[in-house]
Amino acid sequence: MALTQIDRDLLDRCLAGSKEGWTDFVNRYTGLFVHVIRHASRCRGMSPSADDVEDLCADIYVTLLERDFAILRQFRGKASLATYLCVIARRIVVRQLSNRRAAEVLGHVNAEPVLERIPARPGEAERLDDREQIQLMLEGLAEPQASIIRQYHLEGRSYREISDDLGISENSIGPTLSRAMARLRIRSVQT
Repeated sequence: MALTQIDRDLLDRCLAGSKEGWTDFVNRYTGLFVHVIRHASRCRGMSPSADDVEDLCADIYVTLLERDFAILRQFRGKASLATYLCVIARRIVVRQLSNRRAAEVLGHVNAEPVLERIPARPGEAERLDDREQIQLMLEGLAEPQASIIRQYHLEGRSYREISDDLGISENSIGPTLSRAMARLRIRSVQT
């Protein structure tokens, strides 16, 4: 499949330095990157924690931002942008996972994920304590994403409580929190 007009416009806005374009890009492709991370990890006998997924997702975005979007500028449009990004993300993830395995063999680290803190319930994201970080996450977010972040991190509500309150699927809350965390990490890299 060739490049769609939507992706062409999105890519043009990103390459022009549009913050909104980059935000739209992150919102559009974070789910794809998370899928690539989980699939590549499973293929290597690893089970990444939520922190590992966020770290690897941030690595992908940092790589895309390097040298003024050099990787995105190399895209020629002969395939869909999603296909191109999938290949790029897989290469980054496989390299990172290989580096972890090598470090484990040398005895430097454990390549399997280590949970530093156990979430309130299995499957729920780790709560942030830093109100300043939470406010950064909320900047520029529309509803219901902002409500999800606010209720989870500031009010300490569970996925089920948020789901009931906002009338949304409980399964959509975790990905929303992950995308917000990825945006926060990307902002910290850019500043």
